Formats: sequence, structure tokens, C-alpha cells
Amino acid sequence: DRYKRRGILPNIYIENVVNYARGGGAVLIAAGEDFASVNSIYRSPLAEILPAMPTSRVIEKGFTPRISDVGNRHPVTAGLPDQETWGRWMRQIEVVPERGHVLMTGEQGLPLLILDRVEQGRVALLASDHAWLWDRGFEGGGPQAELLRRLAHWMMAEPELEEEALTAQVQGSRLRIERRSLDDVMPSVEMTTPSGEVVELPLTKQSPGRFTAVFEGAELGLYRLQNGALQTVVGLGPSAPKEFEQTIATAGILRPALKQLRGGVAPIETGLPSIRNIRAGRIAAGSGWIGVTPRNAYETLDVIRVPLLPAWLVAVLAIGCALGAWLREGRS
Repeated sequence: DRYKRRGILPNIYIENVVNYARGGGAVLIAAGEDFASVNSIYRSPLAEILPAMPTSRVIEKGFTPRISDVGNRHPVTAGLPDQETWGRWMRQIEVVPERGHVLMTGEQGLPLLILDRVEQGRVALLASDHAWLWDRGFEGGGPQAELLRRLAHWMMAEPELEEEALTAQVQGSRLRIERRSLDDVMPSVEMTTPSGEVVELPLTKQSPGRFTAVFEGAELGLYRLQNGALQTVVGLGPSAPKEFEQTIATAGILRPALKQLRGGVAPIETGLPSIRNIRAGRIAAGSGWIGVTPRNAYETLDVIRVPLLPAWLVAVLAIGCALGAWLREGRS
């Protein structure tokens, strides 16, 4: 936040920030006048990951932030409320985008908010230090808290804010598939049913950056969805599977089999029973014990033991090591 180089931190510290971002970390810059000066952090190793270059021009003029076309499709800025009533900001740093996506613009359409991915990490550049005017209600204010909340959660890889995502929701016997993207046109989703059949589902544009499809599933099981490089799996079936219908431990279901095999049930709360070996057909349970019939259902086919080294070689190595140690210590 309006940080500048003061000649105190060596470059290796800033290089560590760069390595941190590349390895999966996040860097957010709220740029003030210092970002356009000769002491700008852009004139450091951090420039390797920054998505825009300052031109050294500082615009001291009121402007109303606006969401760009890409921003209308990006989850971080899409649908921010009451855009027409937003208050003005009074300072913007002119930057030239080099990579990433421009989600918001300022004075004369200049880039204001730029997001970019750097290997495993993420970087955001806000080319102004006047977002606080929205929080103070200046000229009606604006959604500062919501914007920064979304921005922070996107940088922490919140799945709901991923700009490229493929999700599916189960609604009774149907699947509702949603694809988020920054593209205007989206190819069909390839779905593999539990029986192995492959179905192409065309996507319908619902809003900028959001495409949906609905599938009526007749089969219960796992459906595999793929769209480009994105994949997901969703299960279609009853909300209460058999294994969750009766979760209280009871011997009622096993009682017919126990009676036939002359077995029994030993609740754990009464203490662990002792284990006895019994012959087949005999009573297999009693007070405080449970019987097990040895089946001898194993077979040893072969056993091979091989020495790691011959004995004479081990003796030679031991003598050689001892002699080498004696010679070294003696010369010392």
C-alpha cells in the first residue's frame, strides 16, 4: 500500500517475494504516487511479476471507476452492485498493461485494476490509493468492502471466484452444469455416463462469463464432465444411500446367519471378548468369549535366503577399513 524503495531492504528480500509468488503465494499492490516515482517498487526484481508498467504520470483528477468488458465476466468484479451510483476517486497512476486481465478502468479508460497469474501464484495491481473514499461514503461511496473481499479471496484461490471453472449440481434426478469463463463462446461439455456412454451437452449463455446446461439423468452413479482442460465428477443418486439409512449398531440383520453358525454378538461396551479356537460346527460364542475356527488357509510355497555379500568379501572390507583408519590416524 503506497510502498516505495528507501534503500533499506536489499534486493534479495524483494527477490524472495517474487519467489514466494511464483511458488503459490499472492501479492496485492495498491499503487500511490510512489509507484510512479524513481523509487517505485517496479524498479526492482518485483517487476518480473507485475502485470503493468508505470509511465511516471500521476492523474490528479476525479474519475468514476468502471468495470471493463472482461470485468463483467470475471467473478471478482461481475455483478458489483449499483455501478451507476459509485462515487469518484481523485488519483490514478497511469500504467501500461503487459499481461493479465484489466477488470476495472478509470480516467479516460485507463487500466485501474489488473489481475494476473504468475506460475502457481497470483498478482493484483490496483492503480490508485483512493479506494478508501468509497468506504467513507464520498459522493455516495461504493462497494469497497465487497470488492476487496472478492479480491482477497480470489488471491487465496477461493473456488467460487475462479474465472475458469466447471461445476455441476444435483437437483433431484437432473444435473445442472455451469461453466465460468472469460471467453464469449464456449464449446459443448463432454459427459461420460455411469454406463460409459459419451454425451455432448451444448452450453447456453446465461450471463457474461456464465454458461449452463441441464441433463436429465436416468442412471444412478458417477458422471464425468470435461470441457477443454477442466474436468469434474458428480454423483447422481438418492440423498440417503443404503449404508446411511440405519446407522445404529444392531444384531437383528445378522441374527439368521448367527443362529445357523451357532455364533453370537459381543457389544464392545461390555468389554472386549477373549478369542478361542474352536472346531467347525461347535458353539462359537459364549459369556465373554467368541470362537474362531482355524482354517489353515495359507500355503508357504518357498523360502529363499541370500546373503548380501560373501563372507570373505565382508572380511576383506572390514580389514581394509580398519587399516585405512589406522594409517590416517597414525599420520595425523
